[in-house]
Amino acid sequence: MPTTQAPPISFDDTAVAFASKSDVELRKMYALFAAMNNNTLVKTGGGLMKAALKWSLPGTKFLIKNSIFSQFCGGETIQECVPVIAELGRYHIGTILDYSVEGEGSDKSFDHTRDEILATLDMAHRSTHIPFSVFKVTGLADSALLEKVQAGTALTAAEQASYDRAHARVDAICHRAHQYGVRVFVDAEESWFQATIDKLAYEMMRKYNRESAIVWNTYQLYRQDRLEAIKQAHDEARQEGYYLGGKLVRGAYMEKEARVASQRGYANPINPTKAATDQLYDDALRYCVEHVERISICAGTHNEASSRLLTELMQQHDLAPQDPRIWFAQLYGMSDNLSYNLAHAGYNTAKYVPYGPVDAVMPYLLRRADENTAIAGQSSREFLLIQKELRRRQGR
Repeated sequence: MPTTQAPPISFDDTAVAFASKSDVELRKMYALFAAMNNNTLVKTGGGLMKAALKWSLPGTKFLIKNSIFSQFCGGETIQECVPVIAELGRYHIGTILDYSVEGEGSDKSFDHTRDEILATLDMAHRSTHIPFSVFKVTGLADSALLEKVQAGTALTAAEQASYDRAHARVDAICHRAHQYGVRVFVDAEESWFQATIDKLAYEMMRKYNRESAIVWNTYQLYRQDRLEAIKQAHDEARQEGYYLGGKLVRGAYMEKEARVASQRGYANPINPTKAATDQLYDDALRYCVEHVERISICAGTHNEASSRLLTELMQQHDLAPQDPRIWFAQLYGMSDNLSYNLAHAGYNTAKYVPYGPVDAVMPYLLRRADENTAIAGQSSREFLLIQKELRRRQGR
């Protein structure tokens, strides 16, 4: 029997989940998620917000910043995120600053993104509440170039120079992370250039993960081949003497992946059913915990069953809740019933906190809602939990 026991967790404990929210804040959340529960309103409202931002209609930015933006984003700058970082930290929840502005495709924008990610690392180095930084390779390099590299097509001299600059940006970020001892996630992206991203991530791991997992790759388990990818990466890490860091997510580009596969005439890489994805995700958790001596993992999920499974696996393998090799993460503004209850029970827990200028971040958030159908389903769960907590407070 394992000797490491954690307090029992109830993801339905709304008193813990919303302990940080005042009655006014909770009612504001209630109204927002009630609106998000209306699919027609979400689609119409999203279009209206995009148009209003495009045409710079008076009051639009103020309205958005004080409603949906404040619910799901930490601020427009790193400095504006400081109160959110401190508030989460009071409840033993870490912050992952996520610069959510997509590059314009120029070297200037790529360099700006690199500098912004370096600034998040500087902030993490100064703060005890920021356990990870994160970046998307497409914030540092042109996606068409990454795709061409994956296809094995010969690059022109100009393209090779461009790729070399992108490589240098990635290395600068990972070098700074290693220098500070701050872990950094390399986000997963579309399958037609993910292999290029994987190659970069593993190269950085070989260079910087000799003592511990500093650079972490991301695995989208809605892809049929991702558990095998984790197993292969683990074998290579073991053979070459470095540590593997893996963030496990279900995935963010399901509709896009299916559409491109159909257009290009190859088999859809996505699992045929949600049940198959759930099974693959949980199998990946089992594999990683079984090999935790070499693999550090972050379960980036809003799925209660998978989160509970990971706590059970940790107990079965006699791993303490605060084992530094295992983390849980959810998006800021969502799944507080997971984040706050996990942290309350002593598990390493963090929130992804997007930030950036309102007009630049909102299209990103709206696109995520469009692309990831799980977000829409999650809003119903959030709404019911908030409703439950309001009723509990009324009955006190």
